[in-house]
Amino acid sequence: MRICGQRGNREVKDALIRFARWLRARYEFPIRVPVYLRPEATLVTRSGETDIVTSFFAPFDTSVEPYIRIATGDYPDEKAAEGRDDALAGYLYGLAYQLVNYFDWLDEKERPERRVRERADRIVDRYAGCVDRP
Repeated sequence: MRICGQRGNREVKDALIRFARWLRARYEFPIRVPVYLRPEATLVTRSGETDIVTSFFAPFDTSVEPYIRIATGDYPDEKAAEGRDDALAGYLYGLAYQLVNYFDWLDEKERPERRVRERADRIVDRYAGCVDRP
């Protein structure tokens, strides 16, 4: 997993890099999955969904590299409304959520939405127990 964010928000990028370092120490990533940070507030998926903040591209062929995209354009407003730590926690959760989809893609299984959210929550909670702030 690699965070790629030349145009994404710098504060979000730094927090996600720290989170990714922690994740790589605890999880295996047998197929590289780049995480692209985007400057927009929302994304449009390949299937045409709009107003999405995070997305995971899961190719049918495992020889094609998957990827995750995260929109970071709303961070300044979220930071002003919620505070730095809560705003960044939302981005950590977004990455964790898409990584659960990545792990399910690797295992060729589909998990109910509620289970994806629960597993992403557990990942972020474990990380929160290891750091003072995101």
